Amino acid sequence: RWKKQKMVGLFDKQAEIYVDARPSYPREWYSMLAARTTLHALAWDGGTGNGQAALGVAEYYDQVIGSDVSEPQLKCGMPHPRVRYLHTPLSMSDDELVTLIGGEGSVDLVTVAQAVHWFDLPRFYNIVTRLLQKPGGLLAVWGYGSVVVSPEFDPIMKRFFDTTLPFWNSDAKMATAPFHFLSRM
Repeated sequence: RWKKQKMVGLFDKQAEIYVDARPSYPREWYSMLAARTTLHALAWDGGTGNGQAALGVAEYYDQVIGSDVSEPQLKCGMPHPRVRYLHTPLSMSDDELVTLIGGEGSVDLVTVAQAVHWFDLPRFYNIVTRLLQKPGGLLAVWGYGSVVVSPEFDPIMKRFFDTTLPFWNSDAKMATAPFHFLSRM
């Protein structure tokens, strides 16, 4: 499906720790996304993990579907009355996923926070194209780069990344650079 088979389960063992380790994102980011979408009925947060982005989106949308292939991550999902977490195993077909999320043309906003590097992008974009409302639907993808802590610590982290990056899985390398993009599909 749209998540790469070899990446499934990498964060399952530490799902409870992952909740505390992931950052939240600025409220202004979600406000800006809401201002760029015409409708605010349904949002889908793909690769939701334990729902950091889903919670932020839920402040502006009536319902948010947070989906992930990792059941342990979803079990740590932070509750919110407008967020529903769905396990989407790799065995689920694209058609099943589109139906489960809400059907063709049902979604106003699709978000992916720090997870797109794990996706089979052509398949993911096909699903997004099927789900987004037209006109006005929006795809928002973002991530973060290296952390800046202090003049003493930062060079050590840079050396660590420079030394270890050649050994990282090629799919994970994209996660080391800050990025964001918005797209009308």
